[in-house]
Parts: sequence; structure tokens; C-alpha cells
Amino acid sequence: MPDEKPTPEAEGPPTPAPPEKAGRPSKKKDEEKEEPKARAPKKLEGVKEDFRYIVRMANTDLDGTRSVGYALTAISGVGIRVSEAVADLAGVSRSERLGNLSEEQTDKIEATLGTLGELFPPWMVNRPKDWESGLDLHLVGSEVEVRLRDDINLMKMIRSYKGVRHETGQKVRGQRTRSNGRTGLTVGVTKKAALEAAKAKKAEEAAPKKEEKKEEKKPTEKKE
Repeated sequence: MPDEKPTPEAEGPPTPAPPEKAGRPSKKKDEEKEEPKARAPKKLEGVKEDFRYIVRMANTDLDGTRSVGYALTAISGVGIRVSEAVADLAGVSRSERLGNLSEEQTDKIEATLGTLGELFPPWMVNRPKDWESGLDLHLVGSEVEVRLRDDINLMKMIRSYKGVRHETGQKVRGQRTRSNGRTGLTVGVTKKAALEAAKAKKAEEAAPKKEEKKEEKKPTEKKE
């Protein structure tokens, strides 16, 4: 039989070449950084032309962008309840921005703050039956701190129990002092190492004293 020639194998379709990765655009390192733009202040709604951002009242700078009910609470001695009552007594809306008020309205509010002891009932003031005048007063602003300091100095001067406690820096209103409010250098539990060191020191101090006593008790020589 004649030699059979090997039949050529059928070649498959050509494999597609892998897609080339798209090159990312290179960032220029020498690009100058853009300067941050200054943010413009937010425009407030319902603001008048003569709007005041800071209102001075009772020796305190108040935020004019806040409502009257909350802006007055920045004054010492004025809480939300007192500020709402002051706004009602002065005839001003609680929800109106403080900066929108005219000078006449702010002066009226300040005058109302000065006469709260007469306008408020006795249970609402912060200093009922003042020991100097006997009147019901409501302290506002810097008067709160001044009167508090004067009261503490008076208690120290007459040597009352509270005054002595204020002088020594201890708790004044009958709180426990075993675990809280501890003062001084030795605060906390003494460690074992400190106790052992103290015992060793005492032993060293006691040792030379014993030797001195033995020398003093030496027997004298008997005379013949």
C-alpha cells in the first residue's frame, strides 16, 4: 500500500488579540492648585435693612440672628422660661429675630429685665427675700456672680458651717466625702510596696537607737 500522507489538521478561527488598556490621561504635577474660594455668608430670610447681627443688652453681646426667646438666654440668670415671659411683658414676638427689633423695643426689653422682681411672682425670682433689703429680686447679668461672691464672703466672715466648708474647699451641702471630693496628696489606697518601704525605714531608724542603749548598759568593773 502506498504511504498515506497525513491530512492537515483543520485550523480554528484566529484568537482575537487582547484589547489594549486605555491609557489614563496623565495628570500634570505642575498644575497650580486652585485657591479655595471664600464662602459667602448665608443670606437670612426675613431680614430688614437695618438688621443688627450683635445686640448689646445687660452687658452681654447677644446673637441677633436667633429668635428673641433663645437669644436672651445668653444673659446670666435668664432661662427659656424667663426669656419668654420677658418677651410677652415687653410686647415683642418670641419668634422674631432679635436683630430685626428696633432700638425702642430692645430698650423696653432691657427695662423689663431690670424690674423682674416686681413683675414676677415670688416663686419665679432667683433671689427671694434678699437679706439686705428684704425684697424679692431677680438678678441678671454680672449681678449674679457679684452677689454670689458676697454671700460666700459673708458666710466665711461669720464663721458659719458653710463658710468654713467653703474655706477648706470641702463639699458644702452635706454630701458624702469618703469616696468623692477627696483632696490632698494621699488620694487612693496605699500600695504594698509603699508600706514595706515605710516598715524598712522604721526598722533602720530603730536599729542605731538599740545599739546606743546597749553601750550605755555595759557592766562597770568591780573594785577589789
